[in-house]
Amino acid sequence: MKDQPINQIKTNKIETKIRDIAKEKNAIILAHNYQPAGIQEIADLCGDSLELSILASKTQADIILFCGVHFMAETAYILSPDKTVLLPNPDAGCPMADMVDPDALGAKKKSLGNIPVITYVNSSAAVKAVSDICCTSANVIKVANSIEADKILMTPDKNLAQYAAANTNKKIHLWEGYCPFHNNLTARDVTLAKAAHPKALFIAHPECPPEVLELADSIQSTSGMIKFAGESDKNEFILGTETGLIYPISKAHPDKKFYPASDKMYCVDMKKITLEHVLDSLENLTGEIKVPEDIRVAALGSVQKMIDIN
Repeated sequence: MKDQPINQIKTNKIETKIRDIAKEKNAIILAHNYQPAGIQEIADLCGDSLELSILASKTQADIILFCGVHFMAETAYILSPDKTVLLPNPDAGCPMADMVDPDALGAKKKSLGNIPVITYVNSSAAVKAVSDICCTSANVIKVANSIEADKILMTPDKNLAQYAAANTNKKIHLWEGYCPFHNNLTARDVTLAKAAHPKALFIAHPECPPEVLELADSIQSTSGMIKFAGESDKNEFILGTETGLIYPISKAHPDKKFYPASDKMYCVDMKKITLEHVLDSLENLTGEIKVPEDIRVAALGSVQKMIDIN
C-alpha cells in the first residue's frame, strides 16, 4: 500500500478533529451546495440555504456552523435564536445581497404606492425585516401568486423577478440587483456548451438572464437540479449554475455526467471557507452571527409567511 501524501494525512487529521469537536459541543455542520468538496464532506447536511436553516432549527444541536455566506448564517439565526450560529469565515458575503439595503427598499416601496414586497432569501436580515414575504428560487412563482395585490415589488434579483413575471399574471416591479456569476452567463455560452455536449439537457437556475432561461430544458434551484437529474431518463446534463454544484450532483448520481455551462460560473465568496476556518470556529466559537431581536422578529415574520404557504 502506498503511503498517503502528507497534505492528505493533514486533511484527514483536521477532518477527524472537526468531527470530534462537533460531537463534543453538540454542533451541526451545514454546507451549501456551492461549497468546496472538502467542506461538503465534513458537513452533516448539504443543500439549499433555506432548507438547511429549517432542518437545523428542528434539531437538538446547541451550535449551528454554517458553511456558506453571511445572509445564510443570519437566516439560521432568525429561525434558531436559541442556538449559537457560526460563520467560519465572516468575510464570506454575497454581492447580490449587498445590492439592496432597508432604507433604499423602503423608499422604493413608498414611491410605488406601498405595494407588497417579495424578498429573495438571498438578502440580509435587515432587508427581510422590511419586506412582506420572502421567497426562494424554488417557490418564487407560488409566493407571487399568493399575494392578493396585482402589483408587486421583488428584490434584490432582477432575473428571478423576470422569471416570476413570465409565470404569473402579476405586474412585478424589478430591483436592479443580480447574482454576478449567474447574470454573466450568456446565450452564447449555453449554445457552445450544447454544441460540445449534444446529448445533454440544459438545466438553468432562475437567477440566470431571461435569454438563458429560454434555452433551458428545465429551470430549477440547486436542490431541484439534483432531484431533476435523478428523475430524468437522460444521462448527461449541462448545469447553468455555480460550478460547485458539480460535486454534490455527481455524488448523488455517479452514473450520470454533468458539465458546467461555463467555467466562469465560479463564486469566490462560496469558496472562502476552509477546513482550518471550520476547526478554528468550532474550537473558539469564532465568527458568531447574531441579529438584533427587533430585526429578527420582523424578518422571521417574512420568512414564516413563505414557509406557511408551502
